[in-house]
Amino acid sequence: MLNVLLITADQWRGDCLGVAGHPVVRTPHIDALARDGVHFSRHYCQAAPCSPARACLYTGLYQMTNRVVRNGTPLDARHDTIALAARRAGYDPTLFGYTDQSVDPRTVTGDDPWLRTYEGILPGMSVRVRVPEDHGPWLSWLEARGHKLPDPPQDIWLPADGPADPPGGRPARYGEDDTETAFLVGEFLRWLGEVEGAPPARAKAGGRPWFAHLSFIRPHPPFIVPEPYASMYDPDAGPEFLGAATPEEAGAVHPFLAYSLDKLDKADLVWGTDGKARDWDEATRRRIRATYWGMVSEVDAQIGRVVAELKARGLYDNTLIVLTADHGEMMGDHQLFSKLGFYDQAYHIPLIVRDPRKPAHHGRTVEAFSESVDIMPTVLEAIGAKCPTWLDGRALTPFLDGETPADWREAVHWEYDFREVASGEAEAKLGLPIDLSGMSVIRDADVKYVHFAGLPPLLFDLETDPGETRNVADDPAYLSVRLHYAEKMLAWRTRHLDRRLTGIELTEDGPVDGRER
Repeated sequence: MLNVLLITADQWRGDCLGVAGHPVVRTPHIDALARDGVHFSRHYCQAAPCSPARACLYTGLYQMTNRVVRNGTPLDARHDTIALAARRAGYDPTLFGYTDQSVDPRTVTGDDPWLRTYEGILPGMSVRVRVPEDHGPWLSWLEARGHKLPDPPQDIWLPADGPADPPGGRPARYGEDDTETAFLVGEFLRWLGEVEGAPPARAKAGGRPWFAHLSFIRPHPPFIVPEPYASMYDPDAGPEFLGAATPEEAGAVHPFLAYSLDKLDKADLVWGTDGKARDWDEATRRRIRATYWGMVSEVDAQIGRVVAELKARGLYDNTLIVLTADHGEMMGDHQLFSKLGFYDQAYHIPLIVRDPRKPAHHGRTVEAFSESVDIMPTVLEAIGAKCPTWLDGRALTPFLDGETPADWREAVHWEYDFREVASGEAEAKLGLPIDLSGMSVIRDADVKYVHFAGLPPLLFDLETDPGETRNVADDPAYLSVRLHYAEKMLAWRTRHLDRRLTGIELTEDGPVDGRER
């Protein structure tokens, strides 16, 4: 049996990899992993922000079925998860980091503390290291390493010379060996030594296989990184920002964008700042982008550390490695930051899969569309576990074998729900009831169609406008295109409505599952 290492990085754009052809960002360790595996270059997540994105990845279900629509939405206990399925197959899935899956309130009683946080644990996961939003375990580790923590300790995210707005890209006050990523990798490697013993690896002698989930917070904000990464990239380098030249121009595209631009605070991105992120000029956006690229390279270095240890222990060729992200990051394009809406930058994410049993096709780049919901069936198939027939995702195994299924998807889909359950802010400002505060997206090689439940739609001709700068939804010349994609969207939703029992018929001979034919 294979070991399994599922790595997720938070808020990582799919174009920010060397292997993806980025003109500036350097990720040598991930590029090497891609040469030893398969790179899926058109991989997309199905929702944002963190909890909804991860719910799709962990359940293999679209948001329309798992219904985790916001951070803090409970994950219905009836859903299977990648961890529960792996546990049934004899693994003990072990978490390093976080999963952000809120507990189903019907499964706990009284004043259970899990009812007061969105940072719950995915059902089926054992927890070795849980890193909550306050980063307490990392901060106490830093203190044990001799760092004097500020008051409050989260001010560790300020540069040594204090806050600055606009941010100047100054390095963190801790070193490259002291990052959140380095901490988590160190904890994973320590655990690996416990389960495997001293090299050579115990697994080679028939030991019990392991399943680890390394869930990194970076390159998620706050945007700050130590040297050498803080100065690794020139803010003036790299491509021009996509989209509108001003926030006003960007907001005029759609009411949702106007609301989003007004909502995002600087402090959500850079610690110690105040005001609205829309007020930052292009030079500031470039400095923040250079910091983000440095954070990407910092995570890359730590992934290299993981791979090196697997090789040293003789585990590299007995471990399925899946490297991906929960969602992307707008990073200044279309005047936006964070993860939201319908633009590709927030949903196109990395995916590299290395199955050591399939070396003939290592180094392949797959340009077919893949989705986060494909991860669960891919892993389950690789470890020989039974995969539920009602999942929305499909195993990527044929691509690992050098094939492309004839009936593979020709488009990707994602959803974004912008309801604000506790405050009602979005609903009030956009004049929408809570259950009409959402959108669904279909995107193929030529067209992107965005259907809002309670607002006007959007349509982009990607063939002539790959930067998504012109909404042609109301252009009479595109009326038939808009109708065609609206119908495709409806067909997609009809096909993927909850199918848990719809493929089963009770007969005189007992239940028959039509999807197993």
